[in-house]
Amino acid sequence: MSKNVKELAMHDKDTGSSEIQIALLTEKIEYLSKHIKQFKKDKHSSVGLLKAVNRRKKLLDYLKKNKMVSYKNVLSKLNLRK
Repeated sequence: MSKNVKELAMHDKDTGSSEIQIALLTEKIEYLSKHIKQFKKDKHSSVGLLKAVNRRKKLLDYLKKNKMVSYKNVLSKLNLRK
């Protein structure tokens, strides 16, 4: 697990909370973004990137609606948005 995932975990074995899922998706998005910049014609990876971005957006919307404190914490820790 990366540093961001460990910081957002509720407990030691936390793998399914929204915060952890967002952190893992953020890592995946960063990796795929670098990959697509290098291999511009890789359409399968670009579809995977879009799916990951949309899933993260839905999870962020859920957090914003239900757990505002956690939402703000995730945004600041992962450097998302402004």
